[in-house]
Amino acid sequence: MRRLAAALLMCLALPLSAQEDAGALARDAGVQLEAASVRLSEADSARDRVRALTDTVHAYEAGLAAMRAGLRRASIREAQLRRQLQARDAEIAQLVAVLQTLSPGQSPTAFLHPDGPNGTARAGMLLAELTPALNQRASQLRQDLNDVESLRVLQEQAALQLQTGLSEVQTARSALNQAMAERTDLPQRFTEDPVRTAILIASAETLDAFSSGLASIAEGDAGWTPPQIDDLIGEFPMPARGVILRRSGEPDAAGITRPGILLATRPGTLVTSPTAATLRYVGPLLDFGSVTILEPRPETLIILAGMAVSYGKTGQIIAASTPLGLMGGFPAQNGTSTGGEGGGTDRSETLYIEVRENNVPMDPLTWFSTEQDG
Repeated sequence: MRRLAAALLMCLALPLSAQEDAGALARDAGVQLEAASVRLSEADSARDRVRALTDTVHAYEAGLAAMRAGLRRASIREAQLRRQLQARDAEIAQLVAVLQTLSPGQSPTAFLHPDGPNGTARAGMLLAELTPALNQRASQLRQDLNDVESLRVLQEQAALQLQTGLSEVQTARSALNQAMAERTDLPQRFTEDPVRTAILIASAETLDAFSSGLASIAEGDAGWTPPQIDDLIGEFPMPARGVILRRSGEPDAAGITRPGILLATRPGTLVTSPTAATLRYVGPLLDFGSVTILEPRPETLIILAGMAVSYGKTGQIIAASTPLGLMGGFPAQNGTSTGGEGGGTDRSETLYIEVRENNVPMDPLTWFSTEQDG
């Protein structure tokens, strides 16, 4: 894991215009990764190990995002420099020709003007004025060429490090899967009645109907005193790193509107609970695929749908930042591509997020902070 932490600093080798944001993110991610690595080595209990692995996966995701940003900016900068040099081919040829006439090995008679001494003097004065400008221009071109070469080398090295990071984050995800499967210390608020759950799923035609009947699937509800979340509304962290693909009420390609938002994520992104809550339901539901429903307080539900792997069992009480699952489409060997990074084509997975109070849909963007970039 320390290999990626060191590799993140490579983003700092970018030219200033390309490194500012990515460099700061890389430094922060490197610090997080080192801290997570230390916690992981010191983790004794299952709870500590899950927490350390969660931090590790988050640090990898932040670090890989920084490296992708650095690669993208390096690629853009290289393309700009190449276009500039290609557009100035004729100018460069003329500059080279002029500079060749200034070679110190040339005979002094090469600078004699046909108009005689006066013409030679005027030409010498003009040449003396042009020489610094020509030298400056040549120096700038030399710097541009060096930048192109440096950027090319940087991209090759970063691509290899990115591939290593993708492999290691997969290892961390696998370890997290194992740790979650072995974890038995989560408190149980109630036991799910599988028969009532099956009947409710079979009879529910909409998410509204299913949400309203959730209380009926619980047996032996011991109750729970939830934390106060009123002051946190609007500041909840997004459950996963990503970008908003569709807002509440916006129609999809088929013209269907939903009250929740759609978050575009990268394959394999970790999904965590934004707050302490009860797991009201974990499993497949209608056409939503795998669904996790959180109850942070009575009559308030946070619905997350679209994960490929889900953690936890119905009735368990979880803390904030507890892993809930992983998005699908785990990265393949071509995960180093930077094509389409800015347009979201690399974020092929979608997480549906809906918030309900008293079974009335609320706009999730009034609950979650959208400052985090995916």
